[in-house]
Amino acid sequence: MIKPYYSLNNLSPICFSKVEVGGGSHILGGVSFTKIPRVLIAKCGLDGHDRGAKYIAKALRDAGMEVIYTGVRQSTEDVAQTAIQEDVDIVGLSLLSGAHKTLFPKLIEALKEKGGGDIPVFGGGVIPAEDIPFLISVGVKAIFTPGTKVQDVILEIKKILEG
Repeated sequence: MIKPYYSLNNLSPICFSKVEVGGGSHILGGVSFTKIPRVLIAKCGLDGHDRGAKYIAKALRDAGMEVIYTGVRQSTEDVAQTAIQEDVDIVGLSLLSGAHKTLFPKLIEALKEKGGGDIPVFGGGVIPAEDIPFLISVGVKAIFTPGTKVQDVILEIKKILEG
């Protein structure tokens, strides 16, 4: 189990892995990437259950991606700032609280306001199927619900980042 740790300001993200990027292709979780992705996994709002976020962070790290995890109860503004500061390629937001129709649009807007509007956002958690079209319409690139295979997440990240 991954135990997050924080600096004294309690807002600094943790890096699960640092991977040196060389030329050529990289095989991550059986999928070829042109560069190793930097992924930010975040928890926003009052949702304190982070087992799923830690699971996907570890799985993506184990697949060879560089993963930064924010910890729980972050604001969308803090997540956007961290995404820009850490120069991530993609942001994954884990939500179980039912606030997905509020927090995803707020995060996407915060990224735009801070100059990171080009950073794609995906999400996961307990999100009703009938809400997914709305989330896609506001700019979320993919939603993963419980039971999604890690390999499918890796393939979708590749699709989002490399077209």
